[in-house]
Amino acid sequence: MNVDHHDLHHEFPEYSAAIHTLKASSTHFARLSDEYDALTARIEALEENDAPIADTALEEMKKQRVKLKDELYAMLQAPAP
Repeated sequence: MNVDHHDLHHEFPEYSAAIHTLKASSTHFARLSDEYDALTARIEALEENDAPIADTALEEMKKQRVKLKDELYAMLQAPAP
């Protein structure tokens, strides 16, 4: 199965420097980013291996990933202090 990669640098290439800076300076951003990365890795592994999982469970995981991505994006757009 062809799997799209959803790491933050793929999703927001224009914010690459900001992602790096926020990971180093904000524990909250770093924690959310780690959660996002772990969830993305799990989803991609399930999709790559055609693992047996209920569609609803996979969709819930994807919804959680979108929620995390929205939070991270809002932090990336916030003006620097």
